[in-house]
Amino acid sequence: MSGKTKYDEHAALVEKMAEVLGVDLTEEMMAGRWTPEDMQATVSRCLGCTEPSHCQGWLKDNAEGARETPGYCRNKDLLEALRAKLATA
Repeated sequence: MSGKTKYDEHAALVEKMAEVLGVDLTEEMMAGRWTPEDMQATVSRCLGCTEPSHCQGWLKDNAEGARETPGYCRNKDLLEALRAKLATA
């Protein structure tokens, strides 16, 4: 047993998705632009996904970076808006 919960697995997916988009959520938290509550809400949306294996495959295929999240991502609008906000900052 790995000890990882479903929440932990989805939190890792959210962090990796942001990373692939060029967003460092840890850095955003340290800068005060991303809160623990933001992360919790984002992971909660991710938990509702019925196909996290699709996400894992997409992340593997796009490990070098991507311009946008896949259409099925429940956090697509949020993560892309965060990326755009950082690009103009």
